[in-house]
Amino acid sequence: MKHFLVLTLTVLFLFSSVNAFAQGPGGNPPGDPPAGGMGGGPGGNPPDGQPGGGGFGGPGGSSADIDYTAGTEITAADTRENEIYASDTADESALIVNTADAVTIKNPTVTKTGDSDGGDNCNFYGLNAALLVMGGSVTTIEGGVITSDADGANGVFSYGGNGGQNGAAGDGTTVIISDTVITTTGDGSGGIMTTGGGITQASNLTVETSGRSSAAIRTDRGGGTVTVDGGTYTTNGLGSPAIYSTADITVSNATLVSNLSEGVCIEGKNTITLNNCVMTANNTKCNGNATFFDTIMIYQSMSGDADSGTSAFTMNGGKLVSRSGHMFHVTNTHAVITLSGAELVNEDAAGILLSVCDDGWNGADNIADLNAIGQNLNGTILVGENSTLNLTLSEGSSFEGTVSGEIVNAKGNTVSTVVGTVNVTLDADSTWTLTADTYVTSFIGDISNVNTNGYTLYVNGDAVK
Repeated sequence: MKHFLVLTLTVLFLFSSVNAFAQGPGGNPPGDPPAGGMGGGPGGNPPDGQPGGGGFGGPGGSSADIDYTAGTEITAADTRENEIYASDTADESALIVNTADAVTIKNPTVTKTGDSDGGDNCNFYGLNAALLVMGGSVTTIEGGVITSDADGANGVFSYGGNGGQNGAAGDGTTVIISDTVITTTGDGSGGIMTTGGGITQASNLTVETSGRSSAAIRTDRGGGTVTVDGGTYTTNGLGSPAIYSTADITVSNATLVSNLSEGVCIEGKNTITLNNCVMTANNTKCNGNATFFDTIMIYQSMSGDADSGTSAFTMNGGKLVSRSGHMFHVTNTHAVITLSGAELVNEDAAGILLSVCDDGWNGADNIADLNAIGQNLNGTILVGENSTLNLTLSEGSSFEGTVSGEIVNAKGNTVSTVVGTVNVTLDADSTWTLTADTYVTSFIGDISNVNTNGYTLYVNGDAVK
């Protein structure tokens, strides 16, 4: 027998004043281009969200009054096994857990159809999710199959109750999920979704998404904490990176594949750490405001989905395969990229390792700190004339490449013709081999560790080697 639950949640949040998004490669991330949440951006009011897995649908109002309904609801401590949960109704979840108590669900079969046009209510608060956990519960999900075939229908949603206030504490809502198969096909339908200060702990999942703005590991306004160990995470849609971060996300020992979009998108003051992961990305179509193809995109949309501040991407070991575009791209934010012992494979003919420059967003500076620790780097680094790079090579790192300011985006538009501010530091055990004449602002280290390879290094305008 089908039971219906109607829950009313009133959550207040303030949107920063933004202009509408222009249609572009990215999306409102996590949304499309990167892949994260929804929301407006500096350029226009996107129907598709950010460049990478973020947004889907239009922005919400200044507050949200949501009537949640569910095919089945759990409102007290419970343990359930081998049960079927389903909904084919718009804006209704198949299963909602709304309690401060602990709940255990073993081997569930969850099926969700019925599109939603709830926009940010789906992205921020879990409306229409296949399985929504809220209310402070620690819910453990073991095994099972969760399928969502609808727009705005995330697979498993952990909503921490902070009303979408970035930086605010959540209510303790925690999803602990292992050995589950999650498949979503609609737009704005991530695999595992965390917002509002929620917590998600995932292990050995098999996640595949096919819609637009549908990151496999997805977060949105209000952020939270996500840890993933093991499993396979695959995306096939536009603006759907494997990971879209408006939160603190750590992924270890996993296989991550993005077949159309960026592999990773970080928006604003948030982090992603990959430990011994294998990631492959083939970003071949721009989404949202984005004007570059890239594999690791770090940016700030100014949509209000993420606080401004220093973004951080760390990769320890593992392998990163970039099949098209720039391997790393930083725009409209300050990003710290730390690479330690990772295998980097750049299959794009242009061989761009990193670009730091203007893109489709504005309001902040383009600054990147690239820290290589026992790391081999190859390729060209592009630094726009109004941008800054701080490159540090340490513990036996090597860089074979050059730095340039001549930048043309994927649309064929000239972004920069002159290199910006570039500060390079080499320790005694690290080397740099030039592949072209190179101009930097400052150099710290032993100049003998630079192999000019027949070219010239200029520091602050003077040829030093």
